[in-house]
Amino acid sequence: MAEKELLVVLAGQPNVGKSTVFNILTGLSQHVGNWPGKTVEKKEGYYVSGTTRIKIVDLPGSYSLTAYSEEEKIARDFIINERPDAIVLIANASAVERSLYLLAEFLLLKAPIIVALNMMDVAEQQGIRIDVSLLEKYLGIPVIPMVASKNQGIKELVSAIISLSDGKKEYMPSIADISEDHKDIFLELANILEIYISPPYLTRWTITKIMEGDPDITEKMKHIVSPDSWSKVQALLLQHEDSLLAVVRGRYDWVEGAVRSAISEFKRGQILFTDRLDHVLTRPVIGIPILLSVLALVFLLTYGLGLPLQQSLESLMNAFAAWIEAFLGPVPWLRGIIVDGLIGGVGTVLTFLPVLLFFFAAMAFLEDVGYMARAAFVMDRFMHLIGLHGKSFLPFCLGFGCNVPAIMGARIVESGRTRLFTILLTPFVPCTAKLAVVTLVAAAIFGKKALIISWALVAGNILILGFSGAIASRLIFKKQRMPFIMELPVYHKPNLRTIGIVTWKRIVAFLKKAGTIIIVFSVLLWLLSYLPGGDIESSFLGLIGRSIEPIGHPLGLDWKMIVALLASVTAKENSIAALGVLYGVGEEGLREILPSVMSHASALSFLVVLMLFVPCAATLVVMRQEMGGWRWFLSSFTFMLFLSYLSGMAVYKFALFVGI
Repeated sequence: MAEKELLVVLAGQPNVGKSTVFNILTGLSQHVGNWPGKTVEKKEGYYVSGTTRIKIVDLPGSYSLTAYSEEEKIARDFIINERPDAIVLIANASAVERSLYLLAEFLLLKAPIIVALNMMDVAEQQGIRIDVSLLEKYLGIPVIPMVASKNQGIKELVSAIISLSDGKKEYMPSIADISEDHKDIFLELANILEIYISPPYLTRWTITKIMEGDPDITEKMKHIVSPDSWSKVQALLLQHEDSLLAVVRGRYDWVEGAVRSAISEFKRGQILFTDRLDHVLTRPVIGIPILLSVLALVFLLTYGLGLPLQQSLESLMNAFAAWIEAFLGPVPWLRGIIVDGLIGGVGTVLTFLPVLLFFFAAMAFLEDVGYMARAAFVMDRFMHLIGLHGKSFLPFCLGFGCNVPAIMGARIVESGRTRLFTILLTPFVPCTAKLAVVTLVAAAIFGKKALIISWALVAGNILILGFSGAIASRLIFKKQRMPFIMELPVYHKPNLRTIGIVTWKRIVAFLKKAGTIIIVFSVLLWLLSYLPGGDIESSFLGLIGRSIEPIGHPLGLDWKMIVALLASVTAKENSIAALGVLYGVGEEGLREILPSVMSHASALSFLVVLMLFVPCAATLVVMRQEMGGWRWFLSSFTFMLFLSYLSGMAVYKFALFVGI
């Protein structure tokens, strides 16, 4: 039993291996949610070493501790308010200068810090030699060399955390100072403000942030400090407008001292493997085709490996349904709820679990090796064509998993109008739920051509996103050219443990949805299709469906398909659940039923409408919250409704014309 509990936070810039370290330490004990009152993801877990239980909190990745983004504000507020027993700053050993600059900011908070030099193998490959003992001596804090992807240095890191908390590790940090020409200004500001600064804030840190022009701290101090004193502060800052540069110069001088004392670089003329790859993958002309090819490969693997397993699972599900149907034969209504409602709805959704498993694993692989960052970079020019920049592509990347976190992720875009524009376009990104439906329907209707159809639907979806954005940016939004700054991580070997944990978390999230909202919806849908007389044609659902069936005629869809599309508003997977219930899947399975009720043209129309149709209820709720008003939300809803209908009609007519 643990006798001692420590609070430890993992901090660092994006793409330094922070998630790998977190996953190794916490394994499956981790919990993921949102920070209180925020939409930024919060990750925490536990690691037990002997009698010590360590609670580990993974802070959002940030390049600084100035409150220009939600992530940066969360990171620093947590440290200031919670006072962790130790901060582990994960640093990329092949680009250690950037992490040292961030370290200079962390040291001002006076929390115990350990530097974990990750990717030491990558640094060595690039001819970078780091003398860890000399760096530790210069910084005055523990420095642990690591290769997290190979589980090297983890034990040493845990040992350093415990030793530091027990006071057994020497800790005399070197602090970056203000440049010499502005020390007098710093002292003057301190004399004016120190009486107003109280815990948890520290005088040195607060004065430095005011000199930097930190908007959050400046606003807080403005309301605390007396008007006369604040006028003096403003006058000093106006006289010395370069105070920010004084802070920055002081930190860079400190970083340069660390580099000179402990870091040597060789083979500078050698072209690295990463550089050679990026010369191809990030070129404007071929970068986007390569990205589309990568997505096509993902679908190829998904179909090739997932479909055989899906068919086997489907057979087992049908056999189970047949046994239940025979067992509950004397009780038709109970048999209907279980066989047609639960097994026909939820069971059908669960059959494409193998497909999702391989898709999630493929996307996690691309994220882990460093390709998804290149995808964002190469899309920068494309984003500019629609009035956005490459940073907006990051939420779009999340959208391939789920539109809900993608819309939340749009907060990384600083400009309010650009953020709103990003949110408006995000639902056009095909999420895994849509892709799962496409997978099942395309495989059932188009057979061997399913891969081409699916790829064409995704590519067409992206093109429509771009076309819609280009029009909106010229007619509604003022086009803003904004620079895109992003660090591209070094390519590295995939970490199977990290990929496995990410895939598992996404699968569990899917199963939770299947076990809650889809179960409720499937049973409710069956009841509507059964009541009042036990016949679907005369049921409440049948009456509703036939009343709106004329809407589906130009799309080539009957009322059951229209109801399935409407069902997708609760959750996209529910369109499959609805089809399973409405067509009475029974023992035959939806895969066998669909070709007899859908023509190729109707199937294309159905899939196009589904891909462009209004998003699921969870996404709509988040959109409304993030947009902050009804005007843009209703405009977006109406636009997606009309676009999906017109696109479905156009595709249906075209498919009939060419004889698809």
